[in-house]
Amino acid sequence: MTAAEHEEQDPADETQDLDEETSQVLAIVGRHVRRWRIRAGLTQAELGLAIGYTEHQVSAVERGRRIPKPEFLDKADRALNANGMLAALKEDLREVRYPKKVRDLAKLEADAVELGAYAHEVVHGLLQTEDYIRALFQMRTPLLDEETIERHVSARLARQEIFGHWPAPVMSFVQEEVTLRRPVGGRMVLRAQLERLLEVGQLRNVQIQVMPTGREENAGLGGSFRLIEPQQGSRVAHTEVQQFSRVTADRKSVRVLEARYGIIRAQALTPRESLTFIERVLGET
Repeated sequence: MTAAEHEEQDPADETQDLDEETSQVLAIVGRHVRRWRIRAGLTQAELGLAIGYTEHQVSAVERGRRIPKPEFLDKADRALNANGMLAALKEDLREVRYPKKVRDLAKLEADAVELGAYAHEVVHGLLQTEDYIRALFQMRTPLLDEETIERHVSARLARQEIFGHWPAPVMSFVQEEVTLRRPVGGRMVLRAQLERLLEVGQLRNVQIQVMPTGREENAGLGGSFRLIEPQQGSRVAHTEVQQFSRVTADRKSVRVLEARYGIIRAQALTPRESLTFIERVLGET
């Protein structure tokens, strides 16, 4: 084995929870990077030095255990004189950069003409700021490595592109009051999150409502869920609790959640009252 073929392995570089589709794409990308590196006569350490990455990081990419960032491929392409062949792999990585269940959910949301969501524990993912998202994943147990955390953060932010779609989907969100007061990430992160809610709540196609903790009747105590109406086909429901995520198009199940969501919205503050309420919580935070 030549110096250029030496592969340094470091388990700490390995990305967690890779699905089969992602693993296959990463294996192909890794083989291309390795082939061009060997052709250039460089070791992994030498390539890493040339592009600003460690030998371990280069090794992890070549072994298909690390999702390379776009700048990694751009820099490697230039350093190895690959004539755009490595840079072109960014398109193959664009979707698999995110966990499969997130990709599937993002496709549903991207195709939505109407979306309704009730959030019981934390601010809904489509409304979260980057710092709030990162704080949530940093609290996960078992602990996630930094690469996996950033992967999940990027995936959730990518889903928020729905706010730029046109025609704009009609969206409504009902947040439990406790989600506005729980200091995820600390006081400043929470303040920025409340400001984000006020900003999104001004959009013409978005309504945000708050369910006060003091309400004696609350139809949403069974947990968070969302309803998604696609451009074609039947409405689907998504529920998630702990490690279990479920999407169903079963009409009986969806009908139950449709009725429940209607009751929840009727019990919550109106959108105008809710924005005033959020402003008040922001002032108290």
